[in-house]
Amino acid sequence: MKYLYRVYQLCVALPLIAVLTVLTAVTVIIGCHVGNGHFWGYYPGKWWSWFIVRILLLPVKVEGRENLDKNSSYVFVSNHQGAFDIFLIYGFLGRNFKWMMKRQLRSVPFVGKACEAAHHIFVDKRGPSKIRETYDKARDTLKDGMSLVVFPEGARTFTGHMGVFRRGAFMLADELQLPVVPLTINGSFNVMPRTRDMKWVCRHSLRLTIHKPIMPMGQGPENIRHAEETSYDAVMSGLVPEYQGTVENPDQ
Repeated sequence: MKYLYRVYQLCVALPLIAVLTVLTAVTVIIGCHVGNGHFWGYYPGKWWSWFIVRILLLPVKVEGRENLDKNSSYVFVSNHQGAFDIFLIYGFLGRNFKWMMKRQLRSVPFVGKACEAAHHIFVDKRGPSKIRETYDKARDTLKDGMSLVVFPEGARTFTGHMGVFRRGAFMLADELQLPVVPLTINGSFNVMPRTRDMKWVCRHSLRLTIHKPIMPMGQGPENIRHAEETSYDAVMSGLVPEYQGTVENPDQ
């Protein structure tokens, strides 16, 4: 069955994904230049992600959508198990948002230009001034009523376990007094672990758990620490037992 699934990937799924990726990127670039950037910057990417997960026959379960208020903006923080985290969140979270992503993704053909046109936020760590520019852009985006998705670990796991959280997203949420929503992803590491040499997809279920929002309890260092620690505990609590516990990630 494993090898039959690989033949399906190679002959059916991957050609369709390649074509759709180019079409989606072009649609986003054109749509954001001539139309509503909030619409064109989100929905084509959402449909693209949904299609990738479905064409690869990956079962998906989403828990906790009832915890979200459709009229509220949030800072979503998630563990980072693998490449399929993006498809799971984009395709199945059900919220219009902007990504905070590594600046290196800007150089990915088609996808990088589409992300730039959609005004997703590239994190630039090449010095204090660049970091300030990144968070200034994020701040302006959230002031427009948009939500933001951040991987506070900053890098995919090598083991399936969580690393430590960085404080940037929580500082931003504190400054704008926005609730933080922890997300737990299960299964993405099993679908395509970072450590695998051959990038075949393994068929495994994906689960996205949306935890209850963590409301601001004031403003300042105590609120930031509270949001960070409570988020970490919530994300960890949703992981399957196999990946419970913190493991140092040398890429952080």
